[in-house]
Amino acid sequence: MPGDRARSRAGAFWGVAIAVVALDIITKQLAVTLLSPAYEPHRVAGNAVRFTLVYNPGAAFSLYLGPSSRRIFIALTMAALAVLAALYQTTRRTDTLRFVALGLVSGGAIGNLLGRVRRPLGVVDFIDLGLRGTRFWTFNVADMGVTFGAVLLAMVFWRHESVPDGAPCDVASDVVSDAVSDAPDEQPDDEA
Repeated sequence: MPGDRARSRAGAFWGVAIAVVALDIITKQLAVTLLSPAYEPHRVAGNAVRFTLVYNPGAAFSLYLGPSSRRIFIALTMAALAVLAALYQTTRRTDTLRFVALGLVSGGAIGNLLGRVRRPLGVVDFIDLGLRGTRFWTFNVADMGVTFGAVLLAMVFWRHESVPDGAPCDVASDVVSDAVSDAPDEQPDDEA
C-alpha cells in the first residue's frame, strides 16, 4: 500500500535520526557529568580506547575558523540540513538504505548543532582513540552518525550511478550478491 511505504520511508529516516540525536545527547551529558574535569583521559581499553572530555569550538577534525566559528558552523549545519531535506524529498520510496544513510547524517548534524547551540565552550567530544603513540581526533556519537551515514550515502550514490536508468537498484542485495559472487567457488564432489 502507498501509505505503508510512506510510513516505512519516514520510519527508516526518523527512527535512525532520532536514535542518533537521543544517543548523542545522553552520551554527551554523561561525558560532562562523569569525565570532568576536561582533558583528563579515562582508560576504557588500555591506551587504545579512552574517554576524554573535550570541548571543541570548531568542527570535524577540530577545524577552527576563529572567534566566529560557532556562528559559521551553525549556519553551515543549517545549510547542510536543507540539502539533506532535499535529498530526502527526492529519494525513491523503496530506497530504504538511502533513508537510513540520510537519517544517520541528519541525526549527527542535528546532535552537533544542538551541542554547539547549548554549549558556548564548544561541542562535547569524548571518544578518544589511539594506537601506540598516535592519538586520533576525539569525537562523539553525532560524529559517528555523520561519518557512517556519509560513507553509506556515498555507497548508495555510487551504486545508483552504476545502474542503468529505470533498472531497480537494491544496494543491500547488490552488496550481498557481490560478496557471494566474490567467494571462492566450491567444487562438486564427483567421487561420491
